[in-house]
Amino acid sequence: MDRTAAGDRRATDAQPRVHRRLGAALRAALYRRLAEDDDRAAYWVRHVRIGVLLTETACAVSLGYVLLTDTAAHASLVVHCLLAVAAFGTPGLLLLPLATWMRDSRGSLLFYGWSLAVTVIVAGVSRIDGGSSSPLYSLLFLTLAYMALAYPPAGVVVTGTLMAGTYVFVVAPPHITLSVLYIAVIMGAFTTACAMASANSWDAYERQIQLLRAHQALASTDPLTGCSNRRAFLSRLETAVEETTPTVVCLVDLDGFKGVNDRGGHAEGDRVLQQVTAALNAAVRESDTVARLGGDEFAVLAEVTTVLPAADLAERLRQAVAFVGQHCGVTASVGVTEVVPGDDVHDLLFRADAAMYRAKTAGGNRVTAPA
Repeated sequence: MDRTAAGDRRATDAQPRVHRRLGAALRAALYRRLAEDDDRAAYWVRHVRIGVLLTETACAVSLGYVLLTDTAAHASLVVHCLLAVAAFGTPGLLLLPLATWMRDSRGSLLFYGWSLAVTVIVAGVSRIDGGSSSPLYSLLFLTLAYMALAYPPAGVVVTGTLMAGTYVFVVAPPHITLSVLYIAVIMGAFTTACAMASANSWDAYERQIQLLRAHQALASTDPLTGCSNRRAFLSRLETAVEETTPTVVCLVDLDGFKGVNDRGGHAEGDRVLQQVTAALNAAVRESDTVARLGGDEFAVLAEVTTVLPAADLAERLRQAVAFVGQHCGVTASVGVTEVVPGDDVHDLLFRADAAMYRAKTAGGNRVTAPA
């Protein structure tokens, strides 16, 4: 009895997990963030503007067709109202915070909702205009081609299938002829082509993002030690002086490092620099910054608290270097200075450098604050 009950509980618990996995897989297939930077967000804002222009043009052409042809749509108030809703409602999209939306799920939801609204309007107008004989359904081909750029391949397939199904089961009945099926097959083929174009477009975008991230990493990372370089450190320091969080700068200059190069060569020196970097990173939090400014000089930008004040942090850095350098006679002279909001970056570094120089001239292997 107990085993049966336990088995039932496991089966019951497994169902929500399966549903969550299916939901996650569905979201991954249908949704991708459209933009990760300002340039990409601006691209999608332009895309929406073009879509609004296309919609207005399509509404004008459709209205002209309805007014100039002797069909059921000519005198239909519903058709005129649907076209008016599309013509006057679509420009409202431009009032939305599009640049922000394109950076999260609202961007994809905007395009999916737009596609659904257009499909409903076109299906309604086409149905009244004569069903499968109405040329207005062709507007959905234009809609799918436009929207495909914003969808991942699975999203294109879902949208194209919805449009084809709408034509066969909503617009065409009761006259589902070979011509109707032919149009549905053509929509399927067009959907496949759009899905392939979407896949190629997203692959190219992802490769571009990977290259951009690799370039950013190379531009901000010291190639030998893997920590931040001078450029990245200065950038983060400029941000720190604009904030009010208690922060300090510690300049760490290695004592006795020249002897390592003289005795063991540059390969041994490189190994020591890598060990020092690892020790400094271990001595601070992940949110703090360890950078190699050049040669055997490092800098640390770290937040301080009452639990770990500036002097204690600097002493921790000194001890970390002394520990890894005990086999080769390497220690550290550490100059520490507090970051004052509104500080000039160059003045700040000058204070830290002066403190470090005082530690150096006093014999090294010590921590010194500005005089």
